[in-house]
Amino acid sequence: MDFRPSEDHAAIRGAVREMMRAFPDAYWSEHDETHTYPEEFYRAFADAGFLGTAIPEALGGSGLGIVEAGLVLMEVAASGAAMNGASAVHIGMFGINPVVKHGTDAMRSAHVPHVVSGDTRVCLSVSEPDLGTDVSNIRTRAVRDGDGYVITGRKTWLTTASESHRVLILTRTAPRAREGNPYHGLTMFFSELRHAELDIRPIRKMGRNAVTTNEVVFDGYRVPASDMVGEEGRAFKLLLDGLNPERILVAFEAIGVGRAALAKAVTYTKDRTVFGRAIGSNQAVQFPLTDAAMRLDAAELMAMKAGWLYDNGLPCGPEASMAKFLAAEAGFMAADRAMQAMGGYGYASEFHVERYFREARLLRITPISENMILSYLGEQVLGMPKTY
Repeated sequence: MDFRPSEDHAAIRGAVREMMRAFPDAYWSEHDETHTYPEEFYRAFADAGFLGTAIPEALGGSGLGIVEAGLVLMEVAASGAAMNGASAVHIGMFGINPVVKHGTDAMRSAHVPHVVSGDTRVCLSVSEPDLGTDVSNIRTRAVRDGDGYVITGRKTWLTTASESHRVLILTRTAPRAREGNPYHGLTMFFSELRHAELDIRPIRKMGRNAVTTNEVVFDGYRVPASDMVGEEGRAFKLLLDGLNPERILVAFEAIGVGRAALAKAVTYTKDRTVFGRAIGSNQAVQFPLTDAAMRLDAAELMAMKAGWLYDNGLPCGPEASMAKFLAAEAGFMAADRAMQAMGGYGYASEFHVERYFREARLLRITPISENMILSYLGEQVLGMPKTY
């Protein structure tokens, strides 16, 4: 094992930090308060080539890995953009992974370079109102009709659907197997989002308001058969090529949010003087922040390991889930302790920590809950009985 800092990684992180100077906290606060998509940031991010970080060079990307993509998103979040910035671009960075790995040559060449350039925006559609984490019970149906399929169903929690041009959507083309594989019959499509033909409803939420989260109703929505990714009825394994990288990238983002909050608190507690001394010199203030910093560093090691495993073609399901769990917990702890250390000013919008707090809390829920991760690890790693 070699823990020496990589010159390439340092260069990537430095380039992101330099780009993010143009998008200070005030930019993100304004877009969060007005519920306005950060167009300028998205364009700058795409123009700098970061959308294609983990996309093969043959398709217009940089040909790097999930580790490098994670470092990019960690620096975006740590700059103060937090999840508003990371969520604006992360689906474009990893969401089309099933297309890159399993799409036809025609599909890849027609769409992936445009995603990398930022001209085509994409969203991911898996969840449903009554589904939760039970992907095997997806109800959205895709029925063969002539030279295409007709999709009918209700999908929810689609990040940036309002701004996207195409959607990677998981459907059911055959009934769930009563015995054997419960994921039998799932089929994935990478299709155009024709907004005029769809009922797209934004979901009001606590934070991360610079990007929309939507519910979408597909009512007899027709897509060509050429939009199918991989084989009909065998999409669950394809989905894993999106879910594991997503958990790894979200882990890096959570670490970035935590570090943004921690940086504000450290600066504040060094400057804030009460009873003739900086409050940061008090152990009751200093120790919780130091503890949070250690937990963020430990979570980063887990995220790096998970990303390395994925990039080297090795199984990484447990590690991806561990990274997401530990990083989300550490990121929220850092934001919570930063707010506590800053007192009333931590709660005030002008210091931005309350925004980090709101966005860090989200990551303990999505893209998979802490309880589901614990259940999965208990069964798959510890060999304990299944809990659900």
